[in-house]
Amino acid sequence: MIYKFRVILDAEEDIFRDIAIESDNTLEDLHNAIVNAFGFDGTETGSFFTCEDDWTWNEEDEIPLFDTGDVPGEMKTMVDFAIEDLMHQDNTKMVYVYDFFNMWTFFVELAAIEENEEGETYPALLFAHGELPAEAMQSGFRGADFNEDDIYGDFNDDLDEEDFDMFDGDDSFEDMGFEENWN
Repeated sequence: MIYKFRVILDAEEDIFRDIAIESDNTLEDLHNAIVNAFGFDGTETGSFFTCEDDWTWNEEDEIPLFDTGDVPGEMKTMVDFAIEDLMHQDNTKMVYVYDFFNMWTFFVELAAIEENEEGETYPALLFAHGELPAEAMQSGFRGADFNEDDIYGDFNDDLDEEDFDMFDGDDSFEDMGFEENWN
């Protein structure tokens, strides 16, 4: 069978590629097809992320290109998964991230499952829309809840500026009798 995917760059403008690939190819083959379709040089690594369900893009499990686990061979990688094992009519979505320094993030959605066409070579780029920007955008999806100004998130210790006034004028913290240890 042939799986047809729409691979959408997480960006403000519409930038996507439609890719056809054989269902028994591996996720590594799909990774290479995406890298080629968007014109990357292929020198960076990437990962696929399964999604919790077919209604959301919430990431669940990571499937990396290379084994990065503590015990070699323990972690399954892209080459260990046939596309048809993870993607089918009941599970049509994955997230793909290329180049973890720049975080190019893509939504990969299964659009159709069709019979092989004789004489066609797969994987194949079926359609391209939009130009890849010079830099990856700050993702509106991955890490959308992260606020650079509030690194502690919802953490609240119930202290305010007045609570720190209790230390003003208190000299008991200055002389602990350990000066001889500091010389």
